[in-house]
Amino acid sequence: MVEIAEIAVSAAELKLGTEPVQGAGVRLSHAGPRSRYSLRARDAKVLAEVVGRTLPGKIGDQAEGVICLGPDEWYAILAEDTVLPRGEGLPVSVTDVSSRALGLVLEGPAALAVLSSGCPLDLANMGVGRATRTVFETVEIVVWREAEDRWHVEVWRSFATWLWNAFLAAMPGAHG
Repeated sequence: MVEIAEIAVSAAELKLGTEPVQGAGVRLSHAGPRSRYSLRARDAKVLAEVVGRTLPGKIGDQAEGVICLGPDEWYAILAEDTVLPRGEGLPVSVTDVSSRALGLVLEGPAALAVLSSGCPLDLANMGVGRATRTVFETVEIVVWREAEDRWHVEVWRSFATWLWNAFLAAMPGAHG
């Protein structure tokens, strides 16, 4: 586990990197601009009709950039400037959270070790294409295994600088 004390410095001392950072067997970068939506509904069929997308039915599955986080909750990571209909008057919630979160990418053969250094889940057994909400140390994240050695990590902007620096602390030989 990453020791929080090692990076628990004043916010003024932490910097959110803007350029990719290469470590021994792992690269940390920004995922780039995306549209993000929090989607909620008791009836997934109604919500799917409203947003015009397939909603995965099983928690942890994803389809077309939409991740199922719970029995009535989905998180959409879509191309920048994608606008979803709101579904006014229907029993659904379609909320643009693009300004709330950003995505970081860990990739390379050591990416799993970096992510596992602060995450309590057994990520090694998480299949490609699967996603889940979890924590890194004390920070809530959504982790999506995009490929065997590529992880997309969603984090609230207010925690992004801390998470960036925590990943750097866990990356052997990091430079950038």
